[in-house]
Amino acid sequence: MKAMADLFSTDYGLFSVAGFIFMIGMAIWFFRFFMRKMNESERAHGSER
Repeated sequence: MKAMADLFSTDYGLFSVAGFIFMIGMAIWFFRFFMRKMNESERAHGSER
């Protein structure tokens, strides 16, 4: 339980939480970005054929 208390009450714990949230947010953003680009590319190439 001390680890949880340190995670949310110390500066390095809060920076770790912020880093985790940032990395998860970036992973979601990249996934959505790449999926959108793949769909756009598929539509563009599908209309040429």
